[in-house]
Amino acid sequence: MDIGIDLGTANVLVHVKGRGILLREPSVVAKDMNNGRVLAVGEEARQMLGKTPAHIQAIRPLRDGVIADFEVTEAMLSYFIKKVMKDRSWWSSIVKPKPHVTICVPAEITSVEERAVKDAAKLAGARDVDIIEEPMAAAIGAGLPIDGPSGSMVVDIGGGTTDVAVISLGGIVVSQSLRIAGNRMDDAIVRYIRRVYNLMIGERTAEEIKIKIGSAYKLEQELAMEIRGRDLINGLPKTVKITSEEIREALSEPVGAIVEAVKSVLEKTPPELSADIIDRGIILTGGGALLRGFEKLLSEVTGVPAIVADDPLSCVALGTGARVRI
Repeated sequence: MDIGIDLGTANVLVHVKGRGILLREPSVVAKDMNNGRVLAVGEEARQMLGKTPAHIQAIRPLRDGVIADFEVTEAMLSYFIKKVMKDRSWWSSIVKPKPHVTICVPAEITSVEERAVKDAAKLAGARDVDIIEEPMAAAIGAGLPIDGPSGSMVVDIGGGTTDVAVISLGGIVVSQSLRIAGNRMDDAIVRYIRRVYNLMIGERTAEEIKIKIGSAYKLEQELAMEIRGRDLINGLPKTVKITSEEIREALSEPVGAIVEAVKSVLEKTPPELSADIIDRGIILTGGGALLRGFEKLLSEVTGVPAIVADDPLSCVALGTGARVRI
């Protein structure tokens, strides 16, 4: 059995060879701090964020694309691997005791961080583990012709990291990994609401705001929504109305940092590959690619067409699954 895992800071996707993506769950684990027992994993644990009693913690074991809590990551991977292996009716008659696993990691991960990913996967039940860099997996999943001599550029905006890379002849020519992505956007919204409205909101509310009215470029019709939180002055619940223009202002710093990273990679790209990129455009993948108007902003700043991949949320998982060992 061959499994490809998109081990993201915000979500984990598991691709099984011949079956496609069988699992898509948040990277969250709920743990009883008194006895260390794991109470919930994935979506069930995400529902507990910000709502747990003192002895229970809902933990995100990955930060900025790398493992922050090794034991919790191992428990999470073990749960997800067992979950996709549960239905063996489609399996071949020769049942392999443990799966081969391919996991994607950020482009500029250190050797120590890479070793931690491999060790966690092996302890979670993998027979052996291969590593693939996220921008390469995203390019494969987006259907880019990575093995030819022409250049392709991919910008993968995940939860913890943004990976920008130019790919040619099956390898990464120029890349930059930025630890600014979807989670930093959520943090920026939390800070803005706190500063402007004296209102404290949680990360789930911030993510909801980003999805519903967030944008990187002026919208033809601006949006608005009501949000609820805790008033920092009197401590009581409070409701305020916010607009997409305000959230665009809140997101300007992290969005600007990603645009600057793209410009930096373009400046380092060999001229022949730059010509290919102008022809093909910059391909955007990951959840951050769904931020309204981001491709318009990128095109305006760089002068290069920017295109959102057909299924940006699944590109890395599909690419990781395509590179599992034959």
